[in-house]
Amino acid sequence: MRNALFIAWHDVRFQLRQGSTLVWVFVMPPIFFYFIGTVTGGMAGTMSGGTATPIVVAAQAPGFLQDQIDLRLRDNDFDPEWREEVVPDEAGNLPRRVLTFDNNFSDQVVAGEAVKASFETRASALSRNYEVIRIQRSLYTALADIVTADARTAGEISAAALLELNGETRVWQLDVAAAGKRQVIPTGFQQAIPGILVMFTLLVLLTSGSSMLVVERKQGLLRRLAYAPMSRVEVVAGKWGGRMVLATLQIGSAVLIGTLLFNMQWGPDVPMIILVLASWAAFCASAGLLLGSVARTEGQASGLGVLMANALAALGGCWWPIEVTPAWMQGLQNFTPTGWTMDALHKLISFEAGAASAVPYIIILLTSSLAVAGLAVNRFKYE
Repeated sequence: MRNALFIAWHDVRFQLRQGSTLVWVFVMPPIFFYFIGTVTGGMAGTMSGGTATPIVVAAQAPGFLQDQIDLRLRDNDFDPEWREEVVPDEAGNLPRRVLTFDNNFSDQVVAGEAVKASFETRASALSRNYEVIRIQRSLYTALADIVTADARTAGEISAAALLELNGETRVWQLDVAAAGKRQVIPTGFQQAIPGILVMFTLLVLLTSGSSMLVVERKQGLLRRLAYAPMSRVEVVAGKWGGRMVLATLQIGSAVLIGTLLFNMQWGPDVPMIILVLASWAAFCASAGLLLGSVARTEGQASGLGVLMANALAALGGCWWPIEVTPAWMQGLQNFTPTGWTMDALHKLISFEAGAASAVPYIIILLTSSLAVAGLAVNRFKYE
């Protein structure tokens, strides 16, 4: 055990002397936290009661129904700006969101004619569907108002009839609440910090952790250890331990930065979160050791490490909430180690499902770590 600790200690010291390792462990995570957290936080703004979403409503001579549609759009967190036509600004850009109606649509409604409405948006994929749902809800509510007001009037529907309807108390009230704990899709920093933490730990271990082993083999350092008075098990355990310490430093710094700089709230089950992250660190250490054992060149180790880490991060829900992806991708997440880790973290942090909800993920991560470590031991060679 002492020989293994000796090897692990010197491996960590060597890694922390490398500028590239320090950059990827301590500098890049907060940059990605900010970038990814800001991008994915766009969808959460209006969902959490943030500022209203600006939208241009284009219609010539809209008539008295303009006020009713404007009211329903504002009820759904839009900030409408009515124009007769949509023209580019000085930079040649069209508005980000445009809702277009037929001309004279109030007169068409009174005449019993169909009115067409179209909505165009340049919102990201994360928020486009949510905007469409809010537009549909606004228009269908306005349509219900028109039908009700028309049924109450002996003659033609009018602005006065709609105004009277708006002043009445609704007979039916619908209260919507989550059945359990927090059931909101994680977005913003709540998604970005766990996701980038998981991705960078795997990335660093699959690149720096594996490349170092290839370099040591190429330079004959591992061959010298073969002649030293220590067993093969001690050598491999020491190499694994060094990578485990590196993964722990990566996770610890990311957690500290996320908490202090981005006010990350980890929820009530912090001890279980630590166990999940420790299990993930063990898997990454084993994966780095395995890749370093099978790669023949330093470039091969780094290239495969970057490719595998990014692919698993995308498929596992590290870059975006997995709930916004197609069903096949959500199913695929269940077969990736990044997916197991992200699912466990979100259940503990975002959904507050309780500590017991993460136990199956810890078991499968530790089992996978042992399996991958076993493969690494089998493929480990001194030269």
